[in-house]
Amino acid sequence: MNYRNESTDRLFQAILSLKTTEECYRFFEDACTVKEILDIAQRFEAACMLDEKQSYQEINKKIGISSATIGRVSRSLFYGAGGYKLVIDRMKESG
Repeated sequence: MNYRNESTDRLFQAILSLKTTEECYRFFEDACTVKEILDIAQRFEAACMLDEKQSYQEINKKIGISSATIGRVSRSLFYGAGGYKLVIDRMKESG
């Protein structure tokens, strides 16, 4: 499925225009369900923990995410498009 199109470009441009955490909360609350937001946040937290070399068991215990989802996040982190790593590294740089 090709998701790269004008609508997706416009969505990402909108996200890039957000300036504060509060603006992000407001936008995503309108655009997503609470469960969708929490699922994305949970996956990103798993990616951060995997980057810190934490085990699947530690991640599952801390955030309650399934090993299957941790596996998908791991594949994306280490063999995907590089998006998780890009953001994690930038967050490390900014302190």
